[in-house]
Amino acid sequence: MDTAQRTLVRVETKTHLGPDAQVDDKHLIISPIRPDLTDPFLVLSEDRFSSPGFEWHPHRGLETVTLVVDGVLEHGDNIGNAGALTAGDVQWMTAGRGIIHRELAFRDERAHTLQLWVNLPGKRKLTGTRYQDLLAAQRPVIERDGARIDLIAGEVDGVTASTINEWPVSGAIITLEPGGRLSHVLPGRDRAFLYVLDGRFTIAGRTVQAGQIAWSDPVPHADVSSIVLETGDGDTRSVVMVYSGQPIREPVAIGGPFVMNTRAEIDQAFRDFRSGKFGDIPRQARLKYS
Repeated sequence: MDTAQRTLVRVETKTHLGPDAQVDDKHLIISPIRPDLTDPFLVLSEDRFSSPGFEWHPHRGLETVTLVVDGVLEHGDNIGNAGALTAGDVQWMTAGRGIIHRELAFRDERAHTLQLWVNLPGKRKLTGTRYQDLLAAQRPVIERDGARIDLIAGEVDGVTASTINEWPVSGAIITLEPGGRLSHVLPGRDRAFLYVLDGRFTIAGRTVQAGQIAWSDPVPHADVSSIVLETGDGDTRSVVMVYSGQPIREPVAIGGPFVMNTRAEIDQAFRDFRSGKFGDIPRQARLKYS
């Protein structure tokens, strides 16, 4: 089977939004303004927070994928999950028909996170809720010459992540040594983004550096595709977060924490939350200090 070579359609730099009532600092990497260009991905935000963080709030119709970059993230929800995640850990939450959760800095000290919103198709928006801890120490890792692929979702080289997906999505954190080259394989049907966490890459022939995101659209009529990552000479490794997903190609309506297909469904989500159909807001105590 021939492997189609991917190209990039655009490279963008994250937008600095600054502090707000919840966070000490925020950057927006993927904006929800043109979901047709990022489908099935809706938002990617970078948050640094101490107090208050994100207290109890609802979600419906999407999945959130949260990478802890630094610090400790304390989390809890109204389906019984609670705990703390440290640097490198990933939280994959399926909001489905409705969940209430919170994300705080443990001890109100500091948490630095990247949170991705993944859309769900209309027929899966009201699916059951689910929470998955994808701990850094337990995820599969593929080692190649000068490259390390930390697998979050999907499959690479016959290795499959344990993540349960409501919609076909692959995800990995790739570390490449100086002077390295990697041809990373992705499903041809997928739209992909590559967000550089550290260092500098040449991706499909274009330079992309830390704080920039590169986009690659689906490759028509190709089951398998690959995108070439290269690093120049230097003393430090470069790190990139790569996600790909099959476009859903449905209307998108976003209302605060809810993502549906129509405005009427957004209004219904607010009514359901206010009437208690998401369940009670937990009275869960903060995690105790060890």
